[in-house]
Amino acid sequence: MTTFMTRLAWAGAISLASLSAANAHMTLETGEAPAGGSYKAVIRVPHGCDGAATTEIRVKVPEGFYSVKPMPHAGWELETVTGPYANTYMNHGAPVSEGVTEVIWKGGELPDAYYDEFVMRGSLSADIAPGTVLYFPAVQLCADGSANHWTGTGETSDAEPAPKLTVTAAGHGHGGHDDHAAMSHDMSHDMDHAMSEDIKLGDLDITGAFARATLPGAPVGGGFLSITNNGDTDDRLIAASSDTAGDLQLHNMRMDGEVMKMYQMTDGIPVPAHKTVELSPGGLHIMFMKLNGPLVEDTVVDVELTFEKAGKVTVPFAVKSIAAKEAGHDMHGMDHDHADHGDMKAN
Repeated sequence: MTTFMTRLAWAGAISLASLSAANAHMTLETGEAPAGGSYKAVIRVPHGCDGAATTEIRVKVPEGFYSVKPMPHAGWELETVTGPYANTYMNHGAPVSEGVTEVIWKGGELPDAYYDEFVMRGSLSADIAPGTVLYFPAVQLCADGSANHWTGTGETSDAEPAPKLTVTAAGHGHGGHDDHAAMSHDMSHDMDHAMSEDIKLGDLDITGAFARATLPGAPVGGGFLSITNNGDTDDRLIAASSDTAGDLQLHNMRMDGEVMKMYQMTDGIPVPAHKTVELSPGGLHIMFMKLNGPLVEDTVVDVELTFEKAGKVTVPFAVKSIAAKEAGHDMHGMDHDHADHGDMKAN
């Protein structure tokens, strides 16, 4: 009897699992995000078309999600469709009225029995009202010529539900701790991943990248990270850019008598061979100028760094509290006198 009941239980579990898989629909990994920040749309594909493998994914980009950059997927061709936006947004201090409106991954093969994710990053307009739902209508094409249309944008729609994102308020204010406690698990995981991510660019290791949160209306913000040069050749960080601000500058702080002054590193920040350089509060840092919206705690913003020899790389900066300290590393191989070398010029 025990063996029979065990088999019956397993059979029931398998039936329920099969039913759940059949009814599973395409969704976004993170279903909530604040207005005014960057957002990583991770589109989850749970199954194929009644047994057939998925060969193409087409996703529409909703209005309000702009400056979209899709992530290439190994074994798949990547295409984008561009067109005009209904509204104009600010990108690097300049108005933007058109961009990517659809992303297409095709030519791959995702068997029905497997699960996969497809990713794009962009910025959410700071003007989106809290509670607004943005839909990402998607079409899933399969090897047998059939298709799943995940395009429904309302509870009464006859179509299968489209992946959707609920936009939340741009800032935490004084209730930040309560808001942080209520933050979704997916957003917390995304930020933790960004904090622990080790970015490699040639001989350079880039770790601990974070930015301090800013209040609504603040024009500037600060970004920090650690850069280790494992090579035999000196390098130099010469520029930074991000969709979150009109201009990013390399700065340093030092005492001038009894006054702390900020200097722009017009010649960049040296990264000597076999040394680690720390960009941390009160010293070297990246200044976000002309912010397009507040830097919101528990979000992630992408920053493109340009090095004189290693080239360019995009680094996710986790936005921490307004009073966040260093990323937890000491400065090695570069004392304050070296950091304040003579090629610095005041703004």
